[in-house]
Amino acid sequence: MISGLAVAAILLLVISVSSFCSCSKTPWSGLSVNCSFQDLDRIPDFPSHTTELHLQHNRLVTVPPGFFDRFLKLRVVDLSGNPFHCGCNIQYLRVWLLKNRDVITARPTCSTPPSRAHRAIVSLGETEFSSCVRNRCSSAGYNLVFGFLLCGILGLLMWSLRLAKGLSFTLGIGEKHAGLQAESLRSLKPKHRAKVKYLVQWEEDLETPLLDMDILPQIIDTLHRHHNIKIKEA
Repeated sequence: MISGLAVAAILLLVISVSSFCSCSKTPWSGLSVNCSFQDLDRIPDFPSHTTELHLQHNRLVTVPPGFFDRFLKLRVVDLSGNPFHCGCNIQYLRVWLLKNRDVITARPTCSTPPSRAHRAIVSLGETEFSSCVRNRCSSAGYNLVFGFLLCGILGLLMWSLRLAKGLSFTLGIGEKHAGLQAESLRSLKPKHRAKVKYLVQWEEDLETPLLDMDILPQIIDTLHRHHNIKIKEA
């Protein structure tokens, strides 16, 4: 006879597992969970003390890596009738099935890819997953090369900044700009006289100093001491 407390616990487990799964006590005082024929496309969460797990005839294509590792009391597992995709993602289930042959009531088979259809998952060999190993190595190699390139770019940037810090600049102040010869632009036509007048005025403005020569020594000293800029007088 099952006590009222045990019945309540089972009902709670039924609700927590799934509204479509049924739970019952096993003869060896374990928990049997039946989720068969429920059109499940993923495996629900189950109590870790589950002893029987029936998931046959659903729409499962894989089993998450490490899923069965926490079920230490499993005695019966049925995964048959599911359309498993036997790609790289099936490796965990394959290894687990090979280690727990006495727990499996019916061997689950592959549905896809077509080259592995109707084959038992446990019949797949290690060599059939060699491409998965190469893909992981290729990804690691790509990350390594990318890391080296990134370090190289950062090194060049730091070297450029250090080099630029040690550079000195020399500016020439007082160089007279070659003015345009207004006489050469004279014209007998009245419409050109305004242009000639403007050019003559511009040439005269060039003779006017752009800096206050009294504070020039202070500017030169500040640029040299703080910015390493050397200025020579032309």
